[in-house]
Amino acid sequence: MSSLSFRQFLQTHKELIEQELKKYIEQLNAPAVLKEAMDYSLQAGGKRIRPMLVFSVLDALGKDTSIGLPVACSIEMIHTYSLIHDDLPGMDNDSLRRGKPTNHIVFGEANAILAGDALLTLSFGVLSEMNQTEVTAEQQIAIMQVIAQCAGAEGMIGGQTVDMASEGKTISLEELEYIHEHKTGKLLSASIITGAILGGADNDQLDALRKFSKHLGLAFQIRDDILDVEGNEELIGKPVGSDVDNNKSTYPALLTLNGAKEKLAAEINQAIHALESIRFENSYLMDLTKLVAERNM
Repeated sequence: MSSLSFRQFLQTHKELIEQELKKYIEQLNAPAVLKEAMDYSLQAGGKRIRPMLVFSVLDALGKDTSIGLPVACSIEMIHTYSLIHDDLPGMDNDSLRRGKPTNHIVFGEANAILAGDALLTLSFGVLSEMNQTEVTAEQQIAIMQVIAQCAGAEGMIGGQTVDMASEGKTISLEELEYIHEHKTGKLLSASIITGAILGGADNDQLDALRKFSKHLGLAFQIRDDILDVEGNEELIGKPVGSDVDNNKSTYPALLTLNGAKEKLAAEINQAIHALESIRFENSYLMDLTKLVAERNM
């Protein structure tokens, strides 16, 4: 296990993944504008929560975190492609992302669509080329299957589809949880489960980490919804109230702001309970859980 402080762990791995993401783009034999558009959104900032989950699970299981670098890059590429497409005029029509003009504002709608498509495609190329001696072919295939399911129609894209169809409608809490468990939670879950596969987690650890990932994913989205109501626009990097403007159902809208905060606390507590059942000696996963609960961007 790493002896770094949580802050040092985040900073070290953030620098590592950002350098690696840039290398993947630089190595492409592709049109310059496409590479520029891909790199623009990949390097737009953020806490890199999904890669940090991959690294933290590996560390908790006593493994060298560097073996998770291709998986972490792949998931971050998929996450970034989803943000580019979410911001498009046909989706959320946002002009700011992390305090910067969105991809289609800078490069045009067609190039933004293609940049997202290229990142999604590249992500699986990265997974197919994993060549660490510590990773077996069985692990590699299992990881690709988990990511494909969590990112596709049964996961993130399915959740986004229901989210779009629900705009301007009153939906139940159960329907809202489906949207967020899939749209946001599944890719977070993929980060945790693929880290567990790489780290050789046993069945009990995998079951506990699946429960952890479900509650953490919901907590992440509830915190997002709360920030859209009372967040600092400069910190979150986009206008506050965009969910209301887009007629989206949110936890504060369904439960009131205080109710959403109570729901957030409940999900965080259940995530912590799942982690505690694994009895890791020392885990950055607990720190990440608290970060999700308290983040302001």
